[in-house]
Amino acid sequence: MPRFYRRKNVLPADTLFVVTAPDCKGLRTAMNHSPQWMLWSDPAMKPFHDKFMAKWNESFVGPLEKDLGVKLADFADLPQGQFTFAITQNGWDGTGDQTPGLVLLLDAKEKSSLLKTNLAALQKKWTDAGKAIRTETIRNIKFSVVPLSSNDVPATLSGIFPKRQPVSELGKEDAKPAPAAEIVIGQFESLLIVGNSIKAVEPIAAHLTGSSIPALADNAIFTADKTQQFRGSPLYYGWFNAKTFFGVLAAIPTPEPNPDAPTAVPQLPWDKVLAASGAMGLKSASFAARESHDGTQVDFNLSVPEADRAGIFKMIATASKDASTPLFVPADAVKFWRWRLDGQKDWATLEAMLTKISPAAASTINAAIAMANASAQQKDPSFDLRKNLIGNLGDDIINYEKPSAGSLNDAPTIVLFAAANPDQTLLAIKTVASLMYGQSAATEPREFLGRKIYSIPMAPQRAPGSAPVSRALYCTTGSGYIAMSTDSGIVENYLRNAGTPPKPLREAAGLTEAAQHIGGTGNGLFGYQNQREVMRTAFTQLKNQSSDDSTGAMAALPKGMRDWMDFSLLPEYDQVSKYFFFSVFNGITTADGIYFKAFAPRPPGLN
Repeated sequence: MPRFYRRKNVLPADTLFVVTAPDCKGLRTAMNHSPQWMLWSDPAMKPFHDKFMAKWNESFVGPLEKDLGVKLADFADLPQGQFTFAITQNGWDGTGDQTPGLVLLLDAKEKSSLLKTNLAALQKKWTDAGKAIRTETIRNIKFSVVPLSSNDVPATLSGIFPKRQPVSELGKEDAKPAPAAEIVIGQFESLLIVGNSIKAVEPIAAHLTGSSIPALADNAIFTADKTQQFRGSPLYYGWFNAKTFFGVLAAIPTPEPNPDAPTAVPQLPWDKVLAASGAMGLKSASFAARESHDGTQVDFNLSVPEADRAGIFKMIATASKDASTPLFVPADAVKFWRWRLDGQKDWATLEAMLTKISPAAASTINAAIAMANASAQQKDPSFDLRKNLIGNLGDDIINYEKPSAGSLNDAPTIVLFAAANPDQTLLAIKTVASLMYGQSAATEPREFLGRKIYSIPMAPQRAPGSAPVSRALYCTTGSGYIAMSTDSGIVENYLRNAGTPPKPLREAAGLTEAAQHIGGTGNGLFGYQNQREVMRTAFTQLKNQSSDDSTGAMAALPKGMRDWMDFSLLPEYDQVSKYFFFSVFNGITTADGIYFKAFAPRPPGLN
């Protein structure tokens, strides 16, 4: 590890969030051999690649270098050792003017002299531009402090970093101006230190020079998470101090109502919201990514002990039950997940959570159920929504998706959930739908292979510039499940497969081996995605979509970037399909926390 990290952990004890790459050189090597980078560098991608890079250099790199007076390439070789970005509490309590500290640390290792040269050139550029740079010395480490205003932000970045605006409330006196911003830059041996204030970098300097003030390494929660996540030399690692962060939010007083600015939505007290949701029981969250010759694995851990588990975390906790792929899931499914959640317990937890946050919420739920019962009992006096629907919920939810014939948005998808009495539960769903959508929802079912398929009309789907498209929810029962989909074909296939299963997904080549990388399928949650087929649909959709089209996949891109992404230049998918394969994920719940793991085997053609 880098020299300053071997000496001791330099981050302060009040660190709220940290993400680090232990070895930047190793990270670059891994990225260069990753399927994603190999795809980007493939000759078939050259037309798309070259146009994107030309736009990137023209619109971003060139103007930024002109604004800063530097060449970004001069800094490209500096990341050699560990890179760390951290957010520290820095006196922030959620009520005053003090903001969290931002700290960036970069070990240039043998490029230490280059780092020193580049910092000197950057400081000269700022001085020549008339910036009032001052020097502060902290424990014999010199820092340059550069005040920043909105005029100091390069035009290239002005759209990325929003201006800090004072906020005032109607009926209250004007808010104080936002505190002046600054950037603090220093170098200790081969380590670059950047922060947003002197106060933010002070503990870093203290730790580097031998101080024994408390450090993040002294936090038992962080140490336990780091020990677990650093197994196998991760490419990068992140940690969130949930206990401190949510503790600060819970201590923020609820604002007094302002008669000059009334609101119909009452202010909810942070402490009640966080306690009821389970956030106060969450100690930390961490993630790590690692690469091996077999593939890429990402782990995400929630440190939420069973004794402190409540609200959302109590709902998503799974039992050690079989979550493997059922035989009826066909081999051509492109996505699948199975989650062994206890429906009745989760409903009770949800009601308790809402009641703790706002007693009125529980009253609203009960009133809605009573209204549904009263209406339905006019035709069926024995109808009881809690008994017929909620009381029948099981502990198994399954979802799978088949290949799309057009866009990613219209892929046939089916959801199944276990029920103690599926037929009774389905009739309850049908009854509720009739109340929601009118009596037209009470159409007679049709027979298919000895089963009834109900068609429940839904609100029409409205796409911008297109006429409304009528939709229906198709429901049936089979094998102890209730199956629901907006595609009638996949419902029929489910019933057909339940009787005579075709080649199932569970027999897909490599699936069992991939599942073993993340602990198998017996922990209550397991999922799969056929990335090769999903990307086939994505390529087809993107190649046929104009850059002027703001719908579909283009809707996710900022308007200014649509010209950069000329998807018409993408190659035929079969030329690059070798870079995609499949991935699996699972969830494991223990007495200490909830853990999610994902693994993507390396595509066979790239080994």
